[in-house]
Amino acid sequence: MRSWLMILVVIVIAGVAVAFVISRFVASTGTAAAAVPLPTNQASYLGVYEHGVLEAYQPITDFAKAAGQQPNLVGYYSGWGEPFEISFAETVSGHGAITIMQWDPTLASVTKIAVGGYDGYLRSFADSVRKFGRPVVIGFGYEMNAYWYTWGYGHLPAATFVAAWRHIVTLFRHQDTSNVTWLWTLQADESGTGPIASWWPGEKYVTWVGIDGYYYRPSETFFSIFGKTITEVRALTGLPVLLSEVAVGPQAGQARKIPDLFAGMRHYGTLGLVWFDIAQHNGVYHQDWRIEDNSLAEAAFRRGASTLDLAHP
Repeated sequence: MRSWLMILVVIVIAGVAVAFVISRFVASTGTAAAAVPLPTNQASYLGVYEHGVLEAYQPITDFAKAAGQQPNLVGYYSGWGEPFEISFAETVSGHGAITIMQWDPTLASVTKIAVGGYDGYLRSFADSVRKFGRPVVIGFGYEMNAYWYTWGYGHLPAATFVAAWRHIVTLFRHQDTSNVTWLWTLQADESGTGPIASWWPGEKYVTWVGIDGYYYRPSETFFSIFGKTITEVRALTGLPVLLSEVAVGPQAGQARKIPDLFAGMRHYGTLGLVWFDIAQHNGVYHQDWRIEDNSLAEAAFRRGASTLDLAHP
């Protein structure tokens, strides 16, 4: 009996040792990343987009100082064919935040994506994300229900977009890249946008729903900008909703409307917001969306951000 017990102990120790060696090998080679879902409580996220963040983190630091909170989502836009910005993602992670990346397929054929024509690039990208190993939020073909992008409403059949979206997600999963939160990003309903259900890939392929929208005019409210779209989304799916690109412009009255933005988020139970902290000088409604150069807007934003219960994933 004692000899059998000794044999059993040796087997258990050997098994633990093998598991340890395998785990160390996986960690060192970056061949796998554990799927750890991000928190989905209401008001869990304060995010930001800034110009020049791939070169320097200082704009994020300046925003954090103005907001009175360290953002836990930091975004960048990636052109098709560009690699995953691992160095930037490492910097973001070092500041206790999660990278959110929006993929712009302007230079790609969405039809070709759907049939596997860019699979070499996608595998390389997925491998980089997997080797990074920490959570990443990725959106593809944002605002597809609007008319202003080549992949959007009126330019591309919705079924082609859906096929491309599903192909990308499926390929990442086949590459064992399980550390991605997939963000399906809509434009908030306005004149010229199409029916969102046509572009829906299905809950199997989406983690969060994103909605982009802006306060341009004094008459606008959270309800008038986001209300209809949130209602339509919630008729379609029960997945969490993030305000994935949002800001209040000076022409709308930043200090007066920022409180309405945070109150609307609470009322509709959204995940949080990603603030577009950029001076925009193109388009009909070009405005400086930043809060840092407006003390009243900064104070209003600080009060709103202080009510968030930020996740620390």
